[in-house]
Amino acid sequence: MDAQGRGQAEDIDPADQWVLNPDTGDYELRLPSSAPQSPVPGPRRSTPPPGREVPAPRRRRAAPEEPPPERRDRRRPAKKKSKGKRILLWTGGTMAFVILAVGTAGYLYLQHLNDNIDSLPDDGASTGGFSKDQAINILLIGTDKRTGSGNDGYGDKGSAGHADTTILLHVAKDRSNATALSIPRDLIVDVPDCPTTQEDGSTKVIPGSTGVRFNTSLGQSDRTPSCTMRTVTELTGVKPDNFMVADFNAVKTLSSAVGGVKVCLAKDINDPDSHLNLPAGEHTIEGEKALAFVRTRHSVGFGGDLSRIELQQQFLSSLMRQLKSNDTLTSPTKMVKLAEAGTEALTVDSKLDSIGKLKDLGLELGKLDTKNLTFATVPVVDNPAEPKPVTVVLKEGSAQQVFDMVKNDVSFTEVKKKEKEKQKKEDAAVAARLEGEKSEPGEIRVRLLNGGASSGSAGRELTYLQNEEGVTKSENAGNAPADLAKTTLEYAPDQADQARALAGILGLSGAAMKPGESVTNSQGLPTMTLTLGKDFKGAGVKLDATSGKAPEDLQKSTADKVECAK
Repeated sequence: MDAQGRGQAEDIDPADQWVLNPDTGDYELRLPSSAPQSPVPGPRRSTPPPGREVPAPRRRRAAPEEPPPERRDRRRPAKKKSKGKRILLWTGGTMAFVILAVGTAGYLYLQHLNDNIDSLPDDGASTGGFSKDQAINILLIGTDKRTGSGNDGYGDKGSAGHADTTILLHVAKDRSNATALSIPRDLIVDVPDCPTTQEDGSTKVIPGSTGVRFNTSLGQSDRTPSCTMRTVTELTGVKPDNFMVADFNAVKTLSSAVGGVKVCLAKDINDPDSHLNLPAGEHTIEGEKALAFVRTRHSVGFGGDLSRIELQQQFLSSLMRQLKSNDTLTSPTKMVKLAEAGTEALTVDSKLDSIGKLKDLGLELGKLDTKNLTFATVPVVDNPAEPKPVTVVLKEGSAQQVFDMVKNDVSFTEVKKKEKEKQKKEDAAVAARLEGEKSEPGEIRVRLLNGGASSGSAGRELTYLQNEEGVTKSENAGNAPADLAKTTLEYAPDQADQARALAGILGLSGAAMKPGESVTNSQGLPTMTLTLGKDFKGAGVKLDATSGKAPEDLQKSTADKVECAK
């Protein structure tokens, strides 16, 4: 090739030297015009220069005859886009259009889901919304509201509803465990004043009530979910991050969206009130039957609301397992149904009012292993103020201990965690204070001082010790001379057996036991001195409540276990 030919070749885009031969279906290398113009077949299976695709090899046909010289002179290197290029561009354009169409449809679907979501103001009752790097507290409220489509036919038609089923869902900061704490609807509480945002943007304060059922914190006197949120904070000391409200339709649609929820009955149940009629054994229920299951109470347990709570916890445990199962997660149909059902059935607070925020919450909840999700019920006892109790009150000691564990992010299940540092062991002398014989509660003599606890703590603890623990030889001695950070028990050497017994009742460590001198009580007898410090949480609350031990009488179960309703 001469210099001129080489120059022309260098000016030509290498990609334009490859031309589709319509007879063979192969791309072939075409040399510049100064060179002989016969097609020079390129390697059929080699890769062409950048920008040129080679279709799959086809069977080679006989090469065409060399064109006459006059035609060769008129031929120029291809400058127009070849048929192959036009095909590639058309295909690429079509694919781009398809991708754009899918993306637009996805966007429109997300907008559709956003439009499904109903929200209400939190009225300043929440923390302002959950955080990804903190513990999460979501208040789940099931209302027995009868208004609206699909919610009639269950009695009390037109009712504004109550907080019929309420669960405080606590998810640990490290997402290793969670607690779903049920609050009985018939629990006697104080409902605080509730500032509520009106439709015109103004604020109306709904007056609170004392000594009323917990379920009146919603619906009654125009109370909104933010009022229930404030009541939970007043009751437990835990301020929720967000709330979600579900009505009867939510149970029906969500159970159907996952293809049914598996439940188990230890006996036949025929409840005319809830319309549940199922024989003993395992069943997969959805829709109306699922709603009847979570509403029944007269045919299980003691026939009250506490027995119904156990049924609801069983149902939710099974629903959680179904949501995390491969049958659900790998089914596009079920996932779409869930998205539709969830966004249509739930009402959320204004800090959780978009599909993006719900997705972020879902991702955080998805990190949880169901075996470390504990369902528990606030410890309660029958209301002593009623001759035939229909309501309940907090069980002193146990309830506060449970609230304290939630507040301090303590797991109700044994979760293995990497310790950042080994805890220091008490020295042998301190540990020995807890070892040895223990007196009977009736033999313990102790006087109580308030040394930094809330006002009235000594009196309330005295009542608890006398009535619940049998420490009858105890008395209130007023305030201590100075406040203490930690509760302490001072005793004489000959009172060590009494001290060990009282330490076991109170949850005192060996470090809190101070060998010293006894004092004289109001009967002139030697007695120990218990000084309640700033760490005192409430009457009957174990001082080691954050040690990870739940009260022995706590009704609880984990979401990974199947339990049959009795």
